[in-house]
Amino acid sequence: MKELSLNILDIVENSFKAKASRIELTIIEDDGEDLLSIEIKDNGAGMGEEILNSVFDPFTTSSNTKKVGLGLPLLKLESESSGGSVTVESKKGKGTTVRITFKKSHIDRPPLGDIPSTLVTIIATHPEVEFKYKHIVNGKVFEISTKELKDIFGETITSPIVLNGIRDFLDEEIRNLYGGV
Repeated sequence: MKELSLNILDIVENSFKAKASRIELTIIEDDGEDLLSIEIKDNGAGMGEEILNSVFDPFTTSSNTKKVGLGLPLLKLESESSGGSVTVESKKGKGTTVRITFKKSHIDRPPLGDIPSTLVTIIATHPEVEFKYKHIVNGKVFEISTKELKDIFGETITSPIVLNGIRDFLDEEIRNLYGGV
């Protein structure tokens, strides 16, 4: 995928399919460590050892509608080509955690992409799921959850006007993480 935000959306969609009721996304950018780290953690159905051991095989998928699962294998290739790694931890009935790292300055690292639109898509398509987002850039932290948003907006959280407002808010807060540029 051209942007990491699309990989994030793909992994979160897998969490939805695994019946997760809680998903946490943490992005850490550290120029001093030359690190970009992404972690997606859910409390979904989890995977058994057999699937977990073959999760990076493109011909392994839990989908009934497709024969291949290229998301994680391609993400692993992108990450390793950029001096990083991908790990997947999962326990049947307990959930899954996907951790992706990149050497932040590596020329082959895909851009992070449009995180606000990805988050709005997640909120709009599955408002029933508790979603937490935390983004750290060189020690500056921004975090938000759908619980907080629902406390403010209630059931209107999925209305187009509210979603546009959330996207604008996320744009501004993420821009502030980078010093307002």
